[in-house]
Amino acid sequence: MNLFNVYPLFNINPVKAQGSFLWDDKGEKYLDFYGGHAVISIGHNHSHYQHKLKEQLEKISFYSNSVQNELQTELAEKLGKLSGYENYNLFLCNSGAEANENALKLASFHNGKSKVLYFSGSFHGRTSAAVSVTDNPKIVAPVNFSERFIKSEWNDIKQLEEIFETQGNEISSVIIEGIQGVGGIMIPTAEFLSKIKELCEKYDAALILDEVQSGYGRSGYFFAHQEFGIEPDMITTAKGMGNGFPVGGVLIHPKFEASNGLLGTTFGGNHLACAAAIAVLDVIKDENLIENTQKMGDYIENEIKSFPHIKSIRRKGLMIGVELDQDCSEVRKSLLYDHHIFTGNSNDKSVLRILPALNIGKEETDLFVGALKIVLDKI
Repeated sequence: MNLFNVYPLFNINPVKAQGSFLWDDKGEKYLDFYGGHAVISIGHNHSHYQHKLKEQLEKISFYSNSVQNELQTELAEKLGKLSGYENYNLFLCNSGAEANENALKLASFHNGKSKVLYFSGSFHGRTSAAVSVTDNPKIVAPVNFSERFIKSEWNDIKQLEEIFETQGNEISSVIIEGIQGVGGIMIPTAEFLSKIKELCEKYDAALILDEVQSGYGRSGYFFAHQEFGIEPDMITTAKGMGNGFPVGGVLIHPKFEASNGLLGTTFGGNHLACAAAIAVLDVIKDENLIENTQKMGDYIENEIKSFPHIKSIRRKGLMIGVELDQDCSEVRKSLLYDHHIFTGNSNDKSVLRILPALNIGKEETDLFVGALKIVLDKI
């Protein structure tokens, strides 16, 4: 049997990782400034992360959600305290797409409405409803398409108001990323988010903040939306939540009532997933990684902002989009093959995405800065 060929792959086979570095099967060393789409939050193979997983593996790795699992309670308590959402409830699942699916579903259960408002440039996942609110027709199959899903332009308050004026009573939820990642590090304005919150309250629609990529300290806040002082009805999370172990979650406002069977998952919140997620929270707290994210994000921007061919830098914390005056693909390839540094791209072909681990230091950062300067100077 062959693999189903859906991924464009670099000809690199990583076999070992530590901190912000990878080694391939030929022994070549690489600097990871992308973290596998912002997944690696506390660095590869952090000692506390390894310890928690090994310790749990020797006890029990899995049982379904038909029994008590005290690790789920510990995870919910620690996440509530660190994020500032102690009064919310937590539903655990396996991925960001699954988190968004359940949030959209719960909103519709709650208010009995069926339409969903999403925004241009969005990416919320590849599963049924999640892909229907993703702004990429290439990955929306006919079975996913429905007129129930309404697209509005990013940061366009006037269009937002017009849609609510005509369809507000039918809108179940509005889903928006704290910062658009795949869209090219697009940051919502405070006015835009405030207006969304206002309209959701007026029309009894649920506000879902997709913090799958922008959450867990990535933006310099635990969740990116917290900079703007708004309180969503639900917050979805994954990626950096498990530092590579598949885990996702929905933080749910207490106004939503739970009942047996309302939501469910086989693997979500299993013992190993919880151990990984608890370890991540421990490290973020104990090593002050949100503070480090702010400091190192500032440092990177200050070091590279005068480089040639950079039109703008879109950034919050260590969620960084470097907009070039050309397609970034050749720059990205040169960084990877000539300088052994992983970076990312986006749906905006000119934007180089930089998503390093939250615990990077000056030494690793200077390697990236130096390499980027060499590459851009040669153009």
